[in-house]
Amino acid sequence: MTAEVIYGNVLAESMRNEMKEEVDKLKENGIVPGLTVILIGSDPASQSYVKGKQKASDKVGIHSDLIELPSDTTEQALLDLIHQLNNDEKVHGILVQLPLPKHIREQVVIETIDPSKDVDGFHPINIGRMIAGKDTFFPCTPYGIIQMLKSKNIEIEGKNAVVVGRSNIVGKPVGQLLLNENATVTYCHSRTKNMQAYTKSADILIVAVGRAHFLSGDDIKEGSVVIDVGVNRLETGKLTGDVDFESAKEKAAYITPVPKGVGPMTITMLLHNTIKSAKKYYNFS
Repeated sequence: MTAEVIYGNVLAESMRNEMKEEVDKLKENGIVPGLTVILIGSDPASQSYVKGKQKASDKVGIHSDLIELPSDTTEQALLDLIHQLNNDEKVHGILVQLPLPKHIREQVVIETIDPSKDVDGFHPINIGRMIAGKDTFFPCTPYGIIQMLKSKNIEIEGKNAVVVGRSNIVGKPVGQLLLNENATVTYCHSRTKNMQAYTKSADILIVAVGRAHFLSGDDIKEGSVVIDVGVNRLETGKLTGDVDFESAKEKAAYITPVPKGVGPMTITMLLHNTIKSAKKYYNFS
């Protein structure tokens, strides 16, 4: 068996084409979805992500502003800027690019963003709504993963889903979204004993630990679905995932590659959330 590869870049492209049509329709009604991204400092990875977000926004017709601030910006100055954007009716989505400089408290920043403009889906109110199974802005990478599974009509209900990693950005929320889809969810993390016993029992395996080739084909169940969230750069400069793709694809039924897998879907769901926010603001259905 060789796994069918789920290419996130292909799905992202088709979803963005649909979004462009939706945005064109909104513009005919005088509505221009607006996204403001705040970037502090000059982290190359963050700059690259932000450029990708701007390019994707432009392509679907979302108005996108980038505010670049020096790394010595005070926490209060950042909070004042967020308050200003919260009150700007042209701004429907606010995204503060993480990580932040050490002197700025991440959680304080996240909680200052108006939940109705929190298109990253990290505000405790939106996280709470997600846990309660309510409509809200879901965190972009987990939401993208669910879309990838659904695009292949992969059944989630009743399946054994194992999430390796428990970050607030991917691990915890993706487990919750799988639970909302009626999967039976197990979390594995750095303190898990005999992790292979869990990973080998997974019908759906989500791996998000940030360590190159952390799992291989020996760690997965025959016929499972493997979603690799990791992006790691090898010494050769090549990008690779948390799963050894070559060995895993011989056992899995479906697998995502790195690159061209989960990454493009993260930005796509950010665009989706921004459009959704604009529609909510104007009561446009």
